Amino acid sequence: MHPTSTLPRDGREKLSKQQASPDQPNKTNGPEKFSSGFSSGFNSEFNSGDFPESTLVAVNGVELEVFEAGQENAGNPVVLCHGWPEHAFSWRHQLPALVAAGYHVIVPNQRGYGNSSRPDEVTDYDIEHLSGDLVGLLDHYGYKDATFIGHDWGAMVVWGLTLLHPDRVKRVINLSLPYQERWEKPWIETMEVLFGGDFYFVHFNRQPGVADAVLAENTSRFLRNLYRKNLPAREPEPGMAMINLARAETPLGEPVMSDSELAVFVSAFEASGFTASINWYRNLDRNWHLLAGVNPIIQQPALMIYGERDAVARSEKLADFVPNVEVVSLDCGHWIQQEMPEETTRTILTWLDQQAAT
Repeated sequence: MHPTSTLPRDGREKLSKQQASPDQPNKTNGPEKFSSGFSSGFNSEFNSGDFPESTLVAVNGVELEVFEAGQENAGNPVVLCHGWPEHAFSWRHQLPALVAAGYHVIVPNQRGYGNSSRPDEVTDYDIEHLSGDLVGLLDHYGYKDATFIGHDWGAMVVWGLTLLHPDRVKRVINLSLPYQERWEKPWIETMEVLFGGDFYFVHFNRQPGVADAVLAENTSRFLRNLYRKNLPAREPEPGMAMINLARAETPLGEPVMSDSELAVFVSAFEASGFTASINWYRNLDRNWHLLAGVNPIIQQPALMIYGERDAVARSEKLADFVPNVEVVSLDCGHWIQQEMPEETTRTILTWLDQQAAT
């Protein structure tokens, strides 16, 4: 297993991994200590009008667009952190269930997304800034700590937040992306040696602006082609995966969401463009340096939810760095909470109930 395969990955890279091991076993770090008990999908369309209205919250030198619900449950906060290229709306299925279970749910569009601030400086998207935004949200709402739930890049930020500000994180629930061990050399530098300049992490860094423009010119097509599930086996194409997706005439597999749900994402990225969100990738090597002196062990109770057909590889050393982790696997691909919303929500709520009882 390539160490880089544990980083946030989408698109054709995902397809090639699925082709290589279409029936990969349900592997974990030792025996799974927790089981969701679900096996089938839940595909009902979510009415975007049911999602809360947003407010702009000033934190950490920027403004974040925040969707909030369950204010009546003040004192029991959960913060949901989206991935790339996503939006707070990616948590639409989990938000009402968490509120009904007694949580005050806070869902930001993180910096660079939606109507949140999009600073010009690339370094304004490093892990110190991104985690600082979440600390600022806690301060704004008057919370010492909270349960944080992240998916994909949102998981990367939640892991980083927990390393940099452990006293502000009560529990961790992450989807798709496990804890990232700090390599011997910076991440992008290593990926360039291993995979070359067309690997999209490297391309984003070495050819700034190129992919950004292609994705912006083909926003609807790119997101339509990216948010897919049950992808067929195919030979990976040469070139840069995200640019290929943006230019592909025909999507593969099945849609993860309805056209009206997809329109929420398309509208947001047509307004914001992609540069600010891609700047998160452009800070991976900077983050490697920023985390050099940090204690790498996360002691908080944690739940890791994998998709069995996700191209993001599981971490064989997860329990070494997160000793209090429990692992669950769902029968889905990368877009876990949108592909299997009911199962994901039940898994989260059951684990939170167990934690509250201890």
